[in-house]
Amino acid sequence: MLDFPKWKKAWYWFIAGVAMLASLPSIFAISGLNWPASLPSPRVHLGLDLAGGSHILLEADKRQVAQQRLETMEEQVRTKLKAAEPAIEIGDISSQGGRLSFMVKNPGQVDSAREAIQPLTTGAGLTGQRDWDIQVVDGSRFVLTPTQQGIDQAVTNAMDTAVEVVRKRIDALGTREPTILRSGDQRIVVQVPGLQDPNQLKQLLGQTAKLEFKLVDVTAQPDDIAKGIAPAGSEILPYADPKEGRGSPGLAVRRLGGIKGDQLTDARQAFDPKTNAPVVSITFNTAGGAKFAQLTTENVNKPFAIVLDDKILSAPNINEPILGGSAQISGSFSVQEATQLAIALRSGALPVDLKVVEERTVGPDLGADSIHKGAIAMAVGTGLLMIFMVLTYGRFGVYTCVALIINVLMILGVMAVFGTTLTLPGIAGFVLTIGAAVDANVLINERIREERARGRRVVASVEHGYKEASRAIFDANITNSIAAVMMFAFGSGPVRGFAVVLMIGIVTSVFTAVTLTRMWVAGWLHRARPNDLVL
Repeated sequence: MLDFPKWKKAWYWFIAGVAMLASLPSIFAISGLNWPASLPSPRVHLGLDLAGGSHILLEADKRQVAQQRLETMEEQVRTKLKAAEPAIEIGDISSQGGRLSFMVKNPGQVDSAREAIQPLTTGAGLTGQRDWDIQVVDGSRFVLTPTQQGIDQAVTNAMDTAVEVVRKRIDALGTREPTILRSGDQRIVVQVPGLQDPNQLKQLLGQTAKLEFKLVDVTAQPDDIAKGIAPAGSEILPYADPKEGRGSPGLAVRRLGGIKGDQLTDARQAFDPKTNAPVVSITFNTAGGAKFAQLTTENVNKPFAIVLDDKILSAPNINEPILGGSAQISGSFSVQEATQLAIALRSGALPVDLKVVEERTVGPDLGADSIHKGAIAMAVGTGLLMIFMVLTYGRFGVYTCVALIINVLMILGVMAVFGTTLTLPGIAGFVLTIGAAVDANVLINERIREERARGRRVVASVEHGYKEASRAIFDANITNSIAAVMMFAFGSGPVRGFAVVLMIGIVTSVFTAVTLTRMWVAGWLHRARPNDLVL
């Protein structure tokens, strides 16, 4: 057990050395020194409570989710009944009062219509949950009413999707370890460390980025559009930039059909080769590209509108079929606006509009004070522990002190390599890890004392002391690891910050307190061959 070949010693020192070297950029930054720019600089990132940053609270509108469900159900009903054999003709669909109603023109097809739309009213999965109630009144009029269960589930799904979209958009900004979590049924808390100006964040998250390509209704009369009157099956949407409308308040577009932005695979800021103006270049997936090619092929020499968040960016004419599966979105963009739009489209559209209901900027002053006091606490605690260990265990206490210093450096190095974030509770995790590392050496040293008291020889006492104490150390750290994993998996913000330091500290503490000290003790025993131990 106390035999350490040269290759094993070299391997252990290599692991410790790499981890300690990785900690140097962070130590330089904390000390206010400049790390050479030519060298790699992995660093520990500071959380919102230490570095300051932006905090905003977003709120969704449940009514919008319900309206979207009505529109989706309307399109599905039309498609389903049109695809029936034979096709089922219906009158105009009404969505007044939050319900969907339509009349089947042929009373003999009522049963066929019910059978066709029945699958659309049941929730996904095996729960048998009914999302819509179907009623037939006056013999041939269908009324579809959303159930409360269906609405609640739709809101939950929309908010879960919104959280993921928000996370993708913030990650695209290059920020580190943002905190994004649900708060209640319809709110999302967003905290971004290091971002002192929340305006860019608000603009990015306040944009739903619902992109659609819709055919323009050329039958609409300008006078009717000015009065807000749209032909049946169409709707009037305003221009995002009034200059595009050239005096017109909006444009009539077909309400259903068209192509949605959820079929995009990429979106990048680019420049128009003709005008050199900033544009957004988009690429469709296979299905979206085929649909876009079909739309442009069937409507050559007709205008179609590029709609973003229910506002028309532009309405170009389809001069020829667009078959490459890509297109570009033009408008009165600046480079920054085009970049933000590309990020929003690339991360996906928000399923519901998010409104900022609270915002605040957290300054770094409190964090700097916390780091300073935390460093003092660590230094004082470490110093007192070292004095205690040296006075109590002599040479073995010195080994413990050296292992303790290496342990702290290794934790910083591992955190820097993996780009983890240090929070205020993480500093508490540091202090706790130092205590846990010393506990391991106390167990080992006391066990060696017991073995010597029983009459074992020096080498046998050390060997049995490490062997027996290691079992208890590993068992204790396994339970601590399980607790840390659970905190990281189910916690958020400060709790996860504490869990990260704890998990890393458990691994490095076992390595330094057990493996490295055992290697040093074995080397000393082989060199000095003492007759007794001063413990």
